[in-house]
Parts: sequence; C-alpha cells; structure tokens
Amino acid sequence: MSDLRRRLRQWGVYPKKGLGQHFLASEGTLDKIADAAQLGPDDVVLEIGPGLGDLTRRLARRAGEVIAVELDERLALPLRGLMAEHPNVRVVFGDILEQDVGALVGHRPYVVVANLPYYITGAVVRHLLDAQPPPARMVLLVQREVAERMAQEPPDSLLALAVQLHTQPEVLFRVPPGAFVPRPKVESALVRLTRRERPRIPPELIPRFWRIARAAFRERRKQLRNTLARGLGLPKAEVEAWLARAGIAPNRRAETLTWADWQRLTETAPPAVDASGSRPAST
Repeated sequence: MSDLRRRLRQWGVYPKKGLGQHFLASEGTLDKIADAAQLGPDDVVLEIGPGLGDLTRRLARRAGEVIAVELDERLALPLRGLMAEHPNVRVVFGDILEQDVGALVGHRPYVVVANLPYYITGAVVRHLLDAQPPPARMVLLVQREVAERMAQEPPDSLLALAVQLHTQPEVLFRVPPGAFVPRPKVESALVRLTRRERPRIPPELIPRFWRIARAAFRERRKQLRNTLARGLGLPKAEVEAWLARAGIAPNRRAETLTWADWQRLTETAPPAVDASGSRPAST
C-alpha cells in the first residue's frame, strides 16, 4: 500500500474523483485477478484502465499480447516505462467507449480484464457485449452489488439480461475497500463473464426480445399487463391474451421472469410487436 502511494507521488498522479479512480494496491488481489483471466501464451488481452501497470505486468507475463486502454494521459510516463519492460504491451490513450474494440484487437479472439470505475460499468459492459467480435471472456472488478446483479437469476435489470443473454456470469470473490488507494465507499467484487456458445434467446428473435424487455422494464414496479401495453402501444386485452399464451400471470413484474418465461413471451408475441418501432440496440 505504501509503495503504491509513493509511486503515485513520484509520478505526480493524484486520483481524480471525476474519473472514479481507485488504484488497486493489494498484491494478492492483483495475482488472483490475473489468475482468474485463465490466460495462455497465445492469448490477446484487452485491459481497460491499466493505471500504473501493476496488473498489466502480471497479464503480460501470462499472455501473448496486452493492449491497455487508458483514459488518463497523466499516466503516460509510468506506462511508457512499462512498455519498455514488456514489449508485448501496447498502450492506447483514449476512452474505451469511443474505441472500435474489434479493430483495436485486430479482429482476433481476446479476453478483457478491467478494474472499472463504478459510474461507467454498465456502459462499458454493453459496449463490449456489442463489439465485433465480442470477447471470449471478461474479468471485471466492479462494485459488489453490480457484480451480484449481473449474476442474479431471475435477472432483475436490463444489464443483467444483456449479460446473461450472451455470457455465463460468475462472482468469484469480494475485494474490501481497504485494498484500494483511495478507499472507495463500497465493497467491490470480481466477476467473470464467459461467452456462451449460443445466446439464451434464438438469434433471430433477439430484436423482438429487446423490444419486449425494454417495454417490460420501463416501469419496473408495474404489472406486465400494464407495462407491455403502454410500452408497445398494444390494447390491454391483446396483452392479456398474449400473456395467457405464454403461461405468465398478467400481474407478474418484469424482474420476476425467468429465462424460460422470457423465451415463451418472445416466441408467442403478437405480430404487432415486430412492427412496433425500429430495431433496438442489443441492450
């Protein structure tokens, strides 16, 4: 811990609250994260937020190539030193949300490892799920509650639906606030998202699924008979008949639906659902 603080002072880097910066200082936790990525010598790693490079060094020793994307250009000097030590590391300065991820990794298979600022977790995960190609695996250090919600079944949010549609989430371990400099106010957790061979909804039905899901979660505390009618512009009687075909009680709420429920709801949707609005984004 004291070594990290010393190095931050040496480089004149003070954590910026606006960037959500919390540097991981626990050597044991850094080792466990690198191990959780399950890397081999031929793997390409996309690391988001390398900071001073403590995790990057561990990834570089395990993988064939590491592409590290860093938003804070104040970290240029320590990261240039890192690249000199490890020629298989390439640092890109910029916002990951503005990067064409597929182009960044040369359209090769890759693994993502990241210590994500809490305020952009959802946006980054969606960006990566939509990437072409998507990562084979993501190992993410995020707020504990967010990690647990990603893995929760039945899924109770659009983010959980997006994660579980395409990946198998596992919450691996918790990380206490004292492992970071500065200390965050909340506990963190490491979650591993492993890409499924096939999504949980047939690919040809995914656009329809997202129309339904977005309508259902628009008023998450309301009953499905109401949220689907309002969100999709359908008569309530038609929605109730649809729910009956799917075997779902009309007073259920979106957050109670299992994946089997979502599939039946998608498969039995009336034709008007496909005609309602333009094709949504995948999340």
